[in-house]
Amino acid sequence: MSGIIYLDNQATTPTDPAVVAAMLPYFTEKFGNAGSITHAYGREAEEAVERARGQVAALIGAEAREIVFTSGATESNNLALKGAAHFHRVQGRDHLVIAVSEHKCVLESARALERAGFRVTSLPIDKNGFVDPVKLDAAIEERTFLVSIMAANNEIGVIQDLAALGAVARARGVLFHSDAAQAVGKVPLDVEAMKIDLLSISGHKIYGPKGIGALYVRRRPRARIAPLFDGGGQERGLRSGTAPVPLCVGLGEAAERSARVRESEAARLKDFRARLLAGLRARLPDLIVNGDLERRLPGNLNLSFPGVPALALMKECPDLALSTGSACTATEVEPSHVLRALGLSEALARSTLRIGLGRFTTEAEIGAAIEALAAGARRLKGLGVEAGDDYIKELEGQGVTGTWREHRH
Repeated sequence: MSGIIYLDNQATTPTDPAVVAAMLPYFTEKFGNAGSITHAYGREAEEAVERARGQVAALIGAEAREIVFTSGATESNNLALKGAAHFHRVQGRDHLVIAVSEHKCVLESARALERAGFRVTSLPIDKNGFVDPVKLDAAIEERTFLVSIMAANNEIGVIQDLAALGAVARARGVLFHSDAAQAVGKVPLDVEAMKIDLLSISGHKIYGPKGIGALYVRRRPRARIAPLFDGGGQERGLRSGTAPVPLCVGLGEAAERSARVRESEAARLKDFRARLLAGLRARLPDLIVNGDLERRLPGNLNLSFPGVPALALMKECPDLALSTGSACTATEVEPSHVLRALGLSEALARSTLRIGLGRFTTEAEIGAAIEALAAGARRLKGLGVEAGDDYIKELEGQGVTGTWREHRH
C-alpha cells in the first residue's frame, strides 16, 4: 500500500516491529503449550504467558492474576455482559445499564440479553458525547447488576469520566464494566482509582497483534461472572482454550511499550491533531468537530464537512485511508448511531469522517492530508451535493464493499 497515508488508527494499528520481534520465537523454537508444564517446552511457554499477563496488568494498575486473555475486545465485552448477567440472574438481578453510544458488540450483547428476558436501560449522551453521572445514578435499580460505559468512544474519541461513573456504581453495589479498547495505552487508566470491576482490552488497538485481547476481572471486591463456554478451565475457568502464546507475548510487549511512550506519544499526536484541524479550518471555515475537543483521544478527530457526502469525499482522496462515521451494509448507508445520539441531522451525519492519527503518522502526512481533504471538499462543493448523492446511490446499487463498512471499535 505504498503511497497511501494511513489515518484510520481507531480501526486498527500497525503492529509495532518490536512487538513482532518479541512474538517470532514463539512461533518457531519456543512452540510449547502453556498448559503442558510437565516439561521444559511447556514451562517456557507458561512463563511467557504469565510475563505477558503482568505486562498487561501493569498498564491499568491491576494484578497479573486479574487478567484473563481473550480473542479481543468483542469477546471480552461479551464475557463481561453475558457472564455477569448469567451469574447474577440466580440472585434475582436482571437489569443492566449501558450508554446509547456504546460499541456495536456491547449494544448487540445487550439486545441478546433482552431477548433472554433481561432488562436494559440505555443512557443518553450530551452534546459533547458524555454520560451524566447523575443520570446514571437515577437509572440504577435494586435489581441492577451491571453498568457498562466505554472509556473512549471509537468514533468521536471522547473520554468519559470513569472515576465519577465508577464511584456511582460502587456506591450502589453494582458492577462497573468499561470497554477500554480505544483508551488503553493512550490515556491514563487505573482500575483501582476508577472503581472499575471489569475492563476490556484489544491488542490491535495498541500496536499489538490481532486476535488477542484481555478482560480485567477484579478480585477484591470480587467481580463475579460466569464463563461463556466450557473446556479445560484455563484463564481462571473463565475462558477455556489453549493459550495463543505468541499473541499473548505480543499483547504483553505492546502493553509495556505503550506504557513507556504514552505521554510523549500523546503530546506528539495532540500537536499533529491541532495542526490538522487548524489547516482544514483555514481552508474550510464551516468544518464541524463532533464531540468534546479537549477530553478526547490524542489522535482522534471526527469531522463533519457540511454539504459534502463523506463517501464521495473519500473517493476524492484515494491516497488517504480514512473511515466514515456511518454503518454501511451492502444495500444501505445509515448514519452512525453515535452521531445520531449527539443530535446531528442525517445530512450532517452522512458528511462525517473519522480521522485516526497514530504512532507512525508523520508531519509530512499531516500536511498532505490537509491539502487532499480540503481540495476534495472544495471540488465536491463546487459540483453540488447532487454529485455526492449520485455516488452514494451508485454504491447502494452495486453493493457497498468492505472498504466502506463500519470498522469495529
